[in-house]
Amino acid sequence: MELNLPLIVLCVSFTVLLIINVPVAFAIAVSCILTYWAEGLPFATGFQSMIAGMNVFSFLAIPFFIFSGELMLHGGIAEKIVTFARNLVGHWRGGLGMANVVACTLFGGVSGSPVADVSAMGGVMIPMMRREGYSADYAVNVTTHASLAGALMPTSHNMIIYAFAAQGASGMIDGHSIRGASIGDLMFAGLLPVTCLMICMLVAAYWVAVKNGFPKGEHGAKITPFPGWHAILVSFVAALPGLFVVVLILGCILAGASTATEAAGIAVTYSMVLTVLIYRTLGWSKLMLAAAKAAKTTGVVLLLIGVCNMLQWQMAYLDLPEQMANLLLAATDNPWMMFFFVNVILFILGTFMDMASTILICTPLFLPLCIQMGMGPVQFGIVILVNAALGLNTPPVGPTQFVGCAIAGISIDEVMKTILPFYGALAACLAVVTYVPWFSTWIPTLLKGQPVF
Repeated sequence: MELNLPLIVLCVSFTVLLIINVPVAFAIAVSCILTYWAEGLPFATGFQSMIAGMNVFSFLAIPFFIFSGELMLHGGIAEKIVTFARNLVGHWRGGLGMANVVACTLFGGVSGSPVADVSAMGGVMIPMMRREGYSADYAVNVTTHASLAGALMPTSHNMIIYAFAAQGASGMIDGHSIRGASIGDLMFAGLLPVTCLMICMLVAAYWVAVKNGFPKGEHGAKITPFPGWHAILVSFVAALPGLFVVVLILGCILAGASTATEAAGIAVTYSMVLTVLIYRTLGWSKLMLAAAKAAKTTGVVLLLIGVCNMLQWQMAYLDLPEQMANLLLAATDNPWMMFFFVNVILFILGTFMDMASTILICTPLFLPLCIQMGMGPVQFGIVILVNAALGLNTPPVGPTQFVGCAIAGISIDEVMKTILPFYGALAACLAVVTYVPWFSTWIPTLLKGQPVF
């Protein structure tokens, strides 16, 4: 790879700023400004690029999805989902851990955010699991890993961020022109992978519980009795209105009644009606709290999108994607090995950056290369979402892990000692998504009646 001064300034300054714990958005902005200086380009070009990156109509879906998730989080939906999940699988060995997996997956579909998922489910499930004889590290690992399902759900604003990052990528696969990935295709593409993730986590939760004899009460192992199908049906009916938001979003898009952006607005309206008028669990103070958190998160995300658009301009100007592709192609031209290398790099970068940063920075670097090796933008979108979600649960950043440990009152070191089975479950899911293309593309292809890559 031919190095030049602007590229050295960009890479070194960004790395140094991350090492000294400067927030990612500011690290990107400062490194880009320094690079403009090294190139002798006017700073106004960077600021124009930043504003243009945020001024995209489809980004209206981001605050809507975030606000909808906050409304559900503060509106008491979590408790109803937990009751249903516990009635469904709580009577098996390690049943409360398995119920935790199911509940986190279902609530992830409502919130669309792994961090919100672990906050809501962790606050309910971790203390409950500890009271019933499960170890604290087991409770945290189950909750934090299962909550990652929120990144793949239709309500995930990270899908919209990826669709934006991928819109400039293009290529040819089997004679078909590939350009970007639609938000609707990504929403349907995540359904099978999130099911695979839930199954892998259920297996891991069950295996660890059996191995350690969980739950362990004062008088030995105890298992909750089966509550009966009537209790399961009643709890499902109680949780169904909250879960219906996923069906509503996908149904509106599939029927052509709305775009993804409009469906996000519909989701907010539905969430308001459900939590304020039907359940009546969202008072004025909680509504204001949900609005404030949604505004804060939206501001952070849009700032990150703006500075990353500036970074993408710099990467294109410096021809960085092509240089990265040449570097990896010099190592191997085997698609399986190439996808393995890309996954490893994404995982490493994801441990230092939050999910949106990983998506925005890595998509223009690796998507063109993966398209060249036969992986379409829809499949790559699911791959990078799984990788970025895994980074949420890996130190030194790992926000979901920090939240889970704070709820349980234990250190990250304790959790890391028993984390391998859960990492193994995530790795198995990632391998399936990476090396079995139809796993991500089958549902959108079936619904559109034409190949989706």
